[in-house]
Amino acid sequence: MIDSSVFQGKKAAYYTLGCKLNFSETSTFGRMLGEMGVRPVQNGEHADICLINTCSVTDVADHKCRQAIHRLVRQHQGAFVVVTGCYAQLEPERISRIEGVSLVLGSNEKAQLIQFLSDAFVSRETGGTAAPYHTVKTKDIKSFAPSCSRGNRTRYFLKVQDGCDYFCTYCTIPYARGFSRNPTIASLVAQAEQAAREGGREVVLTGVNIGDFGKSTGEQFIDLVKALDAVEGISRYRISSMEPDLLSDELIDFCAHSRAFMPHFHIPLQSGSDEVLRLMHRHYDRQLFADKIQRIKETMPQAFIGVDVMVGCRGETPECFEETYSFLEALDVTQLHVFPYSERPGTAALKIPYVVADKEKRQRSQRLLALSDRKTQQFYERHIGQQAEVLFEKATRGRAMHGFTRNYIRVELLAADARAEYDNQLMTGTLGAFNHDQSALLWIK
Repeated sequence: MIDSSVFQGKKAAYYTLGCKLNFSETSTFGRMLGEMGVRPVQNGEHADICLINTCSVTDVADHKCRQAIHRLVRQHQGAFVVVTGCYAQLEPERISRIEGVSLVLGSNEKAQLIQFLSDAFVSRETGGTAAPYHTVKTKDIKSFAPSCSRGNRTRYFLKVQDGCDYFCTYCTIPYARGFSRNPTIASLVAQAEQAAREGGREVVLTGVNIGDFGKSTGEQFIDLVKALDAVEGISRYRISSMEPDLLSDELIDFCAHSRAFMPHFHIPLQSGSDEVLRLMHRHYDRQLFADKIQRIKETMPQAFIGVDVMVGCRGETPECFEETYSFLEALDVTQLHVFPYSERPGTAALKIPYVVADKEKRQRSQRLLALSDRKTQQFYERHIGQQAEVLFEKATRGRAMHGFTRNYIRVELLAADARAEYDNQLMTGTLGAFNHDQSALLWIK
């Protein structure tokens, strides 16, 4: 039983590392604590509770998590420090030994965050000692923590799925998040309807492997998309990321003609070499990927397509990298999200003998990032002078206002022209030239 009185008047500091899914979950945790009487700290205030939602996608991410924990412990001495997320699932005992950490919750336990906090506070007040960490084995991670939250953004992030069954050789996510699971379509539609009542205009569908939606309920992702498209009040949906082998032609065709699903896709490739894809245990080859890009461009010529690429993984010889570069150079995609490979303990990739030096990883990353910049600039240039609908987001006082078109072109409204009433509003205007740092197109009303 939750004792709400232990939360009254408390202040909380939140810190998130990693993906959009983590940010969405943290925002939901904040809302739940707010309903119990906890308010976020303001500038310079001391927190009673510190919540750190961690990532573990790379060893750099692990290091950043530890740094964040130490920093918040120093800044809010005596606060009740809770650590959750992927790193907390993978290294609970190590985190629990960090001085100042009060509670560590794994992926299965974070759904009961409020209950664990309540129990810990009651135990502290009665002189007891709460268990330092709570986790279960990967096979026993079965809970689903619902999340549909806006946080500090105009866009809502709706968590539709969690976990992954793929076990790619380089990845620890299935160990950190468990196997694929999801709530019902009806429950997700209800959350989207609530977002609409709160004034939400755009919703991003998030998850770990959202194309696997339906493992828990027997439903299909395409049926979820069709149901969400019918929710009144939501003008835009975006699909955060979709594995190419799960991106069906039916889904592409529906998005091309739907009311609210935007011409915007994010598709992980990881490598343009079939040899490396086999070493990674990916579920497709480069021809399937190319076919999906072609299908999107045939039905939605102006679609924005982002692509994840990993460089320097074990087995990626110079010849394999050149295959990847040439493949991406020829593809009609918009932007590359480039990640250097990071060795993760316990992964099958460690058995692959060919190792890429860090210096070579950096050089390969720079080449792909330069290619990405050229592709994005060319995509933007093709839209200069066109009419576009933009959803603007609140700007920091005195700063330029930004928003995105339907096909995810970033648009800038100069500070002198920005108005508070433009926040969360869909406005139509003309796309002008690039802004000063080439990161957006200027908007002409």
